[in-house]
Amino acid sequence: MRFDGKVGLVTGAGSGIGRATALGFAQRGGAVAVVDINGDNASRVAAEIAAGGGKAIAIVADVTRAADLEMMFARTTGEFGRLDFLHNNAFGFAPMPDVSPIAATADTDDRMWNATLDVGLTAVFRAIKLAVPIMRSQGAGSIVNTASISGLYADYGIVAYNAAKAGVVNLTRVAAIEYARMGIRVNCICPGAIDTPLLSGAAQPAMIEKFREIIPMGRLGRPEEMANVILFLASDLASFVTGSAYVADGGQTAKTGSPSFIPE
Repeated sequence: MRFDGKVGLVTGAGSGIGRATALGFAQRGGAVAVVDINGDNASRVAAEIAAGGGKAIAIVADVTRAADLEMMFARTTGEFGRLDFLHNNAFGFAPMPDVSPIAATADTDDRMWNATLDVGLTAVFRAIKLAVPIMRSQGAGSIVNTASISGLYADYGIVAYNAAKAGVVNLTRVAAIEYARMGIRVNCICPGAIDTPLLSGAAQPAMIEKFREIIPMGRLGRPEEMANVILFLASDLASFVTGSAYVADGGQTAKTGSPSFIPE
């Protein structure tokens, strides 16, 4: 699996799954734009890539701002001349001290709902809109969106996140069928509980331990394991794969949820 001569753009690439994806893409010969709202993190990852002999630029962007999205595509194509791979990965709960991201549906604040959909769904929609003309002119391209198993099934207390990720899954399918004959493939990955700063910042240690208990593999996923799936979808190895939602959750959603009939 190689990306020699290809160019990727990864949002939320300063940590977690995005970082692992950017590093993996570069290690396999691709040039990559490392995009993150945190400039220090973006620069650190770009420096890691450069230290390993790869090509990367760091871009500071807030994906909820249309102007920032336009800027990151312009900088990527201006620096590298093309765009072969887009990973829409950026996500974060808006800092609202008086509003919790965890609440039942009827108790969810409109500001949290809007902020979550802005970063989790609208930003993905806008980025696809900007990527398609570039990839269409090249006659090829791959877009991989980070969705979630929470976009396929329901959770208690995170309605906005569930809605945003479900939207990403079906947005992926729509874009896939619309642009398939133009050589553009669009897929998404649906991770389960992954050991990332996003999870550790949102969940208490006791909750993380519960995840370990319910995952058949008995552990959290690693960012690199998600990146491996994403890079497969980005690569020519997945040339007949589009419109797919790949689950990578250690077997969590393979269970019915019923009590075990044998000792686990």
